[in-house]
Amino acid sequence: MTITDNPPAVTDSIQFPPGQLFIGGEWKEAADGARRDVISPATGRVISSVAWASDADVDTAVAAARESFDSGVWSRLSGRERSRVLLKAVEILRERREELAQLESHDAGKPITFARIVDVEHAILQFEYAASLGQHLDGSVREIPANAHAYIRKEPIGVVAAITPFNFPLILSSTKIAPALVAGNSVVHKPASDTPLSALFMAQVLKDAGVPDGVFNVITGSGASLGDHLVGHPQVDKVAFTGSTEVGAHAAALASRTLKPFTAELGGNAANILFADADLDKAIGTVIGAFVFNAGQFCMAGPRLLVERPIYDTVLGILSQAVPGVPFGDITDDATVVGPLASQNQLDKVTAMVESARRDGAQVVCGGEQVDMGGGFYYRPTVLAGLSSDAECVREEVFGPVLTVQPFDTEEEAIAMANETAYGLASGIQSSNIARIHRVAKRLDAGICWVNGWAVLDPSVPFGGVKASGWGREYGPEALASYQRTKSIVIDLGEDPA
Repeated sequence: MTITDNPPAVTDSIQFPPGQLFIGGEWKEAADGARRDVISPATGRVISSVAWASDADVDTAVAAARESFDSGVWSRLSGRERSRVLLKAVEILRERREELAQLESHDAGKPITFARIVDVEHAILQFEYAASLGQHLDGSVREIPANAHAYIRKEPIGVVAAITPFNFPLILSSTKIAPALVAGNSVVHKPASDTPLSALFMAQVLKDAGVPDGVFNVITGSGASLGDHLVGHPQVDKVAFTGSTEVGAHAAALASRTLKPFTAELGGNAANILFADADLDKAIGTVIGAFVFNAGQFCMAGPRLLVERPIYDTVLGILSQAVPGVPFGDITDDATVVGPLASQNQLDKVTAMVESARRDGAQVVCGGEQVDMGGGFYYRPTVLAGLSSDAECVREEVFGPVLTVQPFDTEEEAIAMANETAYGLASGIQSSNIARIHRVAKRLDAGICWVNGWAVLDPSVPFGGVKASGWGREYGPEALASYQRTKSIVIDLGEDPA
């Protein structure tokens, strides 16, 4: 395993965005002047500071969004006009992609290669795809028996509260911001308190692209103290949330009090089913990527590997040799695949869950320990075997670079084990039997199923969860629909002159 002796230094060449709130098209300090340091997960050191909002700042941001929406400065533009502005934002993002990649890498602790080719590029594609949808926003005409003309309009909902977590700050913000804006809404965005910088960067990009003042606003601060006020605000018309199942359920209950639409992409604990007929070389690469990507902080990760018994021991042997060789450590090294966890809290949580697995009798195939890099929050990629399905590490979402491996004997048993979880966000099948693939895929309780691969995502393909993984879909026309309301207009044509 590649481990650097020293943590990466934060380069002075990174241009950090203003560490202020972005409200009504202006950069502002918090009403009470509060600020908070931003810590790099790679070094544990301060890299910036941001304004720390209070409920009063939430009120100001919502008022700015409401005024902009009601004025029609954005909401009454045609979809094509809004699309042109988003395409201008795409142009700016492409020009500044390296700057944004460096920012996201240091803010979220992402290896620079992945920040470049995954986070930044995917965010650009999201805005580009949303802009394409804006080119043909339309409704429909319905033929009805009465002497009347009926047509259906798709209209923006109003003020959208977009709340996002720490693991993919740029991507998960863009999944909400892009469709919400192209549909004609105004947005108040609350990024995760630990990773606020790319949201502030996007605020300036959208302003430079021509998004009118007040249409896009960013408030940085504590989710625990601001979230309830924002979700329950009477002037917020829709909430789009990504985060843990526990917090999502609480937010949904708050939103229901004012009967506002609520979409949520929540936790996951996906099973990856490896059949004996799979291409094992390819499958092992898929298995490893599915649990180490983003240091396992990925709601659609594959932390549960179910292996057909004839190849179980072989797979454990291969993993014991291959996983320690995954490049690990310095996020500034182009070769690094696994970087740090996002915070001390995440490191403590993962450590505690692996210790729980040891108490449950787990065999630690490899890993199972923190790594001292002279700073930062590093945990060695870990493979655990010998656990039952009721062990905490199997039952609950670890959200770290930890893989549990369990054997199965039959297809029916594999399906039952895969579905034996409260979550239902993602799933996977590794097999060369096409009939089996179709048979199993349709019976897995998950919003998306990857076959002979993992985490293949495209802005045109919807994803989202079932069960405790939430409801609603992001990406595709399905995401756009969740930021629109339907209005029926029926015109009485009077007496038929014939």
